Amino acid sequence: MIDRRIKFRHIQCLVEIAQERSLKLAADKLGLTQPAVSKTLKELEEIVGATLMTRNRAGIVLTKQGEVFLHFAQISLASLQQGLDGVEREGAQARATLNVGVLPSVAASLMPPVIREFSEMAPHVMVRIMDGPHSHLIEHLKLGKLDLVIGRLGRPASMEGVSFTQLYSERVDLVVRAGHPLLQNPDIKRIIDWPVIYPPEGAAITPLVERFMIANGVGDIPNKIETVSGAFGRIYTRRTDAVWIISSGVVQNETADGHLVRLPFDTDITKGPVGLMTRPETPQRPEEQVFRLAVQRVIEDLMLSS
Repeated sequence: MIDRRIKFRHIQCLVEIAQERSLKLAADKLGLTQPAVSKTLKELEEIVGATLMTRNRAGIVLTKQGEVFLHFAQISLASLQQGLDGVEREGAQARATLNVGVLPSVAASLMPPVIREFSEMAPHVMVRIMDGPHSHLIEHLKLGKLDLVIGRLGRPASMEGVSFTQLYSERVDLVVRAGHPLLQNPDIKRIIDWPVIYPPEGAAITPLVERFMIANGVGDIPNKIETVSGAFGRIYTRRTDAVWIISSGVVQNETADGHLVRLPFDTDITKGPVGLMTRPETPQRPEEQVFRLAVQRVIEDLMLSS
């Protein structure tokens, strides 16, 4: 299996240096600084564990290992270029676009590294990202306003006419501000003593949350705030004693830096599949195929690092 640390920029940099036989000329062609090109080459050599190029009076010279690597790197670039040839629209100078819908948990956790990876692989494709509740995104997908959606598997009725490919599983968390009284004496039934930010009807996680509440004997919540707004939830939870019930991916950054704290309740019952949703009758465009590849590479990287 190819080392996941090798990125498109490593391959492109090696090929350009080999063609120009100069770090400076390669940097000019790539629109980078010479130190940046030199650093990228060094990264690649560290990953593969071999010296790929050396310098002499004539300029840059490939080593034997470099010649072998360059051969397959050029083949890879040629294959990728063939896949991207269809990205340019016929008779138009406008950039190709990919319209992607993402649930809030995906927008906060998975999308940043995916867009970074995709931008390296297809720098001339513009990505339009729409986030929102499941029902809203699926409606736009069915109407053709979105090319694909990444999010939780919805209710069977909402998934009619939609193809779903699972990527990973995600649980729901109950989070509070640092120093919240519940952290001193965690008791799931006591959450009703504070405002609770709850997923509204129609949200993908609502049936899972309701099942969790029933299983833990939590009755009616007198002070319930229903919303899917991550912006509201982050600010309100940090500034009040509210308990926020939300997919773990939405608050991944906040719990990592300690601004919000996950309550120590077993929420495995809320785990559900997160996947890629498309219209099955619509052929995949080249940019969508490359986007899928970027998503897969990021997920594999995350699995290897976890």
